[in-house]
Amino acid sequence: MNMLKTRRIVLLGKTGVGKSSLANTIFGEATFKIRQFNDSKTHCSPAETKCVNGRSITLIDAPGFFDAGRSEEKMKHEIVRCITVCAPGPHAFLIVLRVEKFTEQEKAVITQMCEYFSEDALKYAVIVFTHGDQLPEGMKMEEYLEQNESLSDLVKKCGGRCHVVDNKYWKTNGEDEYRSNLFQVAELLNTIDNIAIENNGEYYTDEKLKEVERKIQEEEGRIKHSLGNMSCEEIRKQAMSNILKKQVNNAGRTWIRGLVAFAVIAGLVATVSAVLNSKYVKVLKEAPIFNKELTASAETLAEVVEEQAGTALNVAPPATAIEKVVEVLITPASVIQKTFEVVLNKLNALYERTYNPWNPFE
Repeated sequence: MNMLKTRRIVLLGKTGVGKSSLANTIFGEATFKIRQFNDSKTHCSPAETKCVNGRSITLIDAPGFFDAGRSEEKMKHEIVRCITVCAPGPHAFLIVLRVEKFTEQEKAVITQMCEYFSEDALKYAVIVFTHGDQLPEGMKMEEYLEQNESLSDLVKKCGGRCHVVDNKYWKTNGEDEYRSNLFQVAELLNTIDNIAIENNGEYYTDEKLKEVERKIQEEEGRIKHSLGNMSCEEIRKQAMSNILKKQVNNAGRTWIRGLVAFAVIAGLVATVSAVLNSKYVKVLKEAPIFNKELTASAETLAEVVEEQAGTALNVAPPATAIEKVVEVLITPASVIQKTFEVVLNKLNALYERTYNPWNPFE
């Protein structure tokens, strides 16, 4: 299946709004696993490709993308997965909301989306409402939006593009064609076609996506060279899986390096404080042969260490400042550097053994 001819569609929304059910409704079969709100496995971003109404479509479910209270670290991993799976870029974003629920958290969806991607992403966005059974009898979404100014403004930011489905009750065609998933999915796919026309057939991309695609293509070349008996589709999947693993591992190493740096700075501050408060330094300060230039240099070093420690801890420097005295270097700088490298390597090895990055193609 040609990756460039397949429409890549990313589903964004909070856990529990019905993204996986919407994906199944679009595909017309239970392809995606329906996860519970508190499912601990909601960190994965499954991607499935199928033919719908004569179109090849890849749906990428990014669960919990806008969940309140998610840690920054988990969010970064989710963004890495989503960007890797949808490279070189999605043709459309489906922002999924429930009909009957629109709170401040839902209002923040557009803001967060623009933070993770950019304002240009709105040119490719569609609002899709689930739980259409909550729509008042005989009312269409356009009328419903007129009753809620905030919701109407949200849809306007996405070019006025919106649709509604009901993953439970609208599975069969009734007397009201509007309240039919078949009708709504057909309309949604037409809207996505129009997005492609409005954007000259181009998909959304940015520097992050371009860089990921470049890495994937390099990995494809490496796999082709070493394993020439694989199909283009298999090579693409393997390359994406390899790059995803590297991306997630790199994110983990960045966190570890930050932790080690924090520990080193904190230890350095404690050591400097202990040395500077020792009786030997006090005697040295009072010595007539004391070098004033060295004193000035030590004062500057102490101030820098104190400032960096405050930055690492994200708090103001201690109330009692490190007194301005001579820095006594007991351990050579080369030994400190080697010790740091050993500790970092040990932590990286531990990380590799304990963290099993998700593979979207297994």
